[in-house]
Amino acid sequence: MNVHLVQLDSIWEDPAANHAKARKLIAGAAPQPGSLIVLPEMFSTGFSMNLSVTAEPESGPTEQFLREIAALHQSCVIGGLVTKTAGGRGWNQSLAIAPDGTLFTRYTKNRPFSLGGEDQVHQAGTNVNVFEWQGLKIAPLICYDLRFPELAREAVRAGAEVLVYIAAWPVRRFLHWITLLQARAIENQAYVIGVNRYGSDPQFSYNGRSLIVDPHGVIIADAGEQERVLSAQIDSQIVRDWRSQFPALKDAGLMT
Repeated sequence: MNVHLVQLDSIWEDPAANHAKARKLIAGAAPQPGSLIVLPEMFSTGFSMNLSVTAEPESGPTEQFLREIAALHQSCVIGGLVTKTAGGRGWNQSLAIAPDGTLFTRYTKNRPFSLGGEDQVHQAGTNVNVFEWQGLKIAPLICYDLRFPELAREAVRAGAEVLVYIAAWPVRRFLHWITLLQARAIENQAYVIGVNRYGSDPQFSYNGRSLIVDPHGVIIADAGEQERVLSAQIDSQIVRDWRSQFPALKDAGLMT
C-alpha cells in the first residue's frame, strides 16, 4: 500500500489557510488511487486550546476537507480535528475517511496532554478503533497516546497491523518520539506510522521527523525537518510473516 505523510507547517488558528496549504502539498505528491494519506493532529489550527476557533460540529469544514481529499485522490485519508461535545468541551479526534466519503472511524484521543492543559479543554476518549483499508487493519491514535503502550496493545488485540499516530510533538522531546515509535513497532510486530507537524506556534517548536517504522523496528522512511509530503510503501505480508515466524504476540495471548 502506498502511504503519503503530510508533514504540514500549520498556520496558527487559520483553518482555511491550512486546508489550502495541505491541498497543494497533497496534489504535488500525486497520490495513486488506493493510497493512505495522513495529516497531523489538529492540522487545520495547530495545537490550540482555543475552542472558539478549533471546535467544529460533526461534518464541519475540516471534516468536509478530508472528504474532499479522499474523493479527489480516491484514497483513504486520516487527519486530526476537534469536534464539540454536548458539554461545551472538545474532542481531539482522528478521522479516517473512505474515497466515497464513508467514515471508517472517528477515534477520540484517550490521553489528553495534561502538561499542556489539554485535559482541561478536551474530553478523553475511552475506546481504541480499528478499520480495514487495502487488506491491512489500521488503528488511529494521537500524539500523547504514544507514551501509553497499553493503547497500542488494545489495538493489536483488536487485530491492528498498522498503528497510525498523528501528532504535534515538540522538538525538545523528539528523541522520545523516534524511540517510542520504534518501541511500539517492535513490541507489537506492527507497522507504525508517525505523522508530526513542522514549524512553530506561540508555545512550541516542531521539527517534523514523521516516520514509517516496519514491524522489526527499522525506520524505512523519514520526512526529516521540513514541510513536505513523505511517500513510501508498506506490505501486509511483512507483518503477517514476522508474526508467524516469531510468535511473541501469541505468547502474550494477543493472537491464537
